[in-house]
Amino acid sequence: MSAGDHATTPHPTADDVPETLDEFDVLEAAVRELAIEHGYFSAADHRQWLEWMDAATPALGARIVARAWVDPSYRERAIANGTAAAHEIGITMYDRDPLIVMPDTPAVHNLIVCTLCSCYPRAVLGLPPDWYKSPSYRKRAVRWPRALLAEFGTIIAPEVEIRVHDSNANMRYIVLPMRPEGTDGWSEEQLAAIVTRDCMIGVALPTAAPVACDWPGAGAQA
Repeated sequence: MSAGDHATTPHPTADDVPETLDEFDVLEAAVRELAIEHGYFSAADHRQWLEWMDAATPALGARIVARAWVDPSYRERAIANGTAAAHEIGITMYDRDPLIVMPDTPAVHNLIVCTLCSCYPRAVLGLPPDWYKSPSYRKRAVRWPRALLAEFGTIIAPEVEIRVHDSNANMRYIVLPMRPEGTDGWSEEQLAAIVTRDCMIGVALPTAAPVACDWPGAGAQA
């Protein structure tokens, strides 16, 4: 490179310099490179998987819920096999973990947690919120679920049982909430619009007018 080239070539800025890799990043890169080298998958496969992950949003899970609300036979199929029900409406489940659909009833309210780390139905909900991964949520969802839900503004009647489902490396859960009052005659698209991420985790209930929900205890210590 000539002196003139050097004078016109921009140096990397602070934003261009990669952050220091932690132990997990180094391990992930090493395992990925070995897997590609040994032919378990290709670099193109890995890129496509990342694109699928980035494209996943709660709107996909909301389609499952809305279809279940308007189609009783689909509801039964979703409860029997959530993965097949997702494929039925064109949702690609990019991993092999089965999707388990847990229906709320007048007698039972379902809540999803991962007590070990942050296992989450990313294929239909996208990336998990930070509070879902927090030690405080993971502990309190199991020990004091009713009090935890109240902090989200979700009050569950004393006579309603709260069932907590622990996601793990072998299965992913999604809540099928009850259809709210005041939605008679709504289209499937209108119904999907009121199904939020938090409803499908179980920390909120759908309403005819969707309400934003964020846990005030997200920064609390375990």
